[in-house]
Amino acid sequence: MPVKEAHCPLLATAALALTLSTLVLTGPAYASTGVGTGTGAGTEQTAGSGDKSIYAAARIQYSGAVTKDGSTGNVTSSDVNWTPPPCWYAPYLGAEDFKKKMSGEIESAKNTPGMGGTAGAAIGEMQRHYEDGYGWTNTPGYKDYNVENDGKGMFWAAVENPDEPDILKRSSCNDLPFWVDNGKAPPAQYEEAVKPEILAALAYQRMQLPATKVTLAPETTTKVNLPTWAWLDKAVFNEVQATAAINVPGFDIQATTTAKPVALKLEPGTADAETFPASGECAMNADDSIGKAYAKGDADKTPPCGIRYLHSSGDGVFKLRATITWKVSWTGTGGAGGDLPDGTFGTTQDITVQEIQAVNR
Repeated sequence: MPVKEAHCPLLATAALALTLSTLVLTGPAYASTGVGTGTGAGTEQTAGSGDKSIYAAARIQYSGAVTKDGSTGNVTSSDVNWTPPPCWYAPYLGAEDFKKKMSGEIESAKNTPGMGGTAGAAIGEMQRHYEDGYGWTNTPGYKDYNVENDGKGMFWAAVENPDEPDILKRSSCNDLPFWVDNGKAPPAQYEEAVKPEILAALAYQRMQLPATKVTLAPETTTKVNLPTWAWLDKAVFNEVQATAAINVPGFDIQATTTAKPVALKLEPGTADAETFPASGECAMNADDSIGKAYAKGDADKTPPCGIRYLHSSGDGVFKLRATITWKVSWTGTGGAGGDLPDGTFGTTQDITVQEIQAVNR
């Protein structure tokens, strides 16, 4: 039996061919919520065992400060080059259930009109891979879909991230489903196999930060050349956390992503204004507040965080934008952890700026 080098071209062709018949690889998946067939973006996960098999459609379960509808959250990464994983591999089905699914898909593909030539040969090699032990470098084949080990592990399959706009990236996890024993790590060549850092990035993507309104003095209407104080009390906002987890027979991992506010940036909404400090970026104080609350007697002082408008807003308003920078880190199963790019989230407030009226006597 010949051994293919590194990657089998015919098997790759088979994967593409079977995509047309909604193969497990790329058929409608739980996407960012997990693996399997079907659609949706719930937060539940399903798993269980029967008399003869363990079955699972392992969904990523989200909790904490995350969107509830499966959409991306409101966090913008400060690193324009950072993106969440476009796809990954995750536990899919036990051997008995995988045999039912895959053998059915193979038979359907073989019986598709016009499925001959290279595509037909590729389907035949896929069948040999799962039924007759046909393998290649670093990729062993299976006898009868590995049913003799049912209950001792699971086949893993690719999952697409539906929020990845680039279809080539989204479908780049195109290896065939592979077996992983319970309690064992996936083979090293599957770099995109789901792990705590992937879960952390997905939790980051779905994280929902609070819309924090900056306290101003004067509050909504100020005067030309009058310093407007801006601040956030430490009690106004706290760190937020989002958790992503997978828990199926023989595989249980999780990661918690934590965002802590560290700075506030003010953008006046007009070029005819000055910010304090000049950069418009107000750092966090030692007590976790930002800026300083205005107090009686501060009228002639320069605020540590604030704005001075140099012209009137006329009959309209200026859109003051306040953006908070959040420092993001994560921890996960097995003591894993690290930093993710800072996140930002901003809101706008309407500011009316009036001319100071002078009275001539």
